[in-house]
Order: sequence, then C-alpha cells, then structure tokens
Amino acid sequence: MAYPNFAAYTEWNNSLIYSTTAGYLASRIAGAAPMRKPTTPVAQLPFNELKQLQQLLVQAGFNVGKVDGVLGQQSRAAVKAMQVKYGLPADSWPTSELLARMRGGTAQAQPAVTIR
Repeated sequence: MAYPNFAAYTEWNNSLIYSTTAGYLASRIAGAAPMRKPTTPVAQLPFNELKQLQQLLVQAGFNVGKVDGVLGQQSRAAVKAMQVKYGLPADSWPTSELLARMRGGTAQAQPAVTIR
C-alpha cells in the first residue's frame, strides 16, 4: 500500500479489501512468498465501541462519513491520525488503548473480542 501504483487499484474499486487482495495477488504472481499467519490474534473492538470511536473522531474534527460502527476509509484515516497524535503504532486499526485515550484516559476500555 506504500507504493504509488496502489492508487491505481483504488481508482478502479475504492475498497481497501479489494485493493490489498489485488496487490497481494500481483505480488504472489511476481514470485513473492505467501503471507504468514500472525502469531498473535487480532483484537477487534465491539460494534458499540467502534461507533463510539467514530463519534469521538467526529468531535475531534474528522470527517468519518456516517457514524455507523463500520470503519471505512475515512474512519481509518482518522484513526491513523489519532494514533500518530498519541504516539501509538499508526496502522489504522482501532484499539481499546486508542479509544481509552480518546475518552480522556479515565474511562476503562472493555475487553476486545479476539478473532482467530
């Protein structure tokens, strides 16, 4: 996604999943090794927390589109900007730590749902 030709994928179909899948397929055809499964499970915030995160991003001045608990490209860009602001890994994936910091650091985040 860091290469200039990534924009060509999103011009044709503005879907992050489509673009990364097409880019991965092209890399594999070119001879790249298969992706490895992560050693640690990826934690996904519950729906109500994703929606609250979007509301907090709107309050912080970001345009996230519709506040619906579904993280699209605008929400992910805003998440990344806030991760940079708080010195967190800027990968655009929302975490309970980011949500807690956006809440003001006083609220305890609920445990995330683990996806395996």
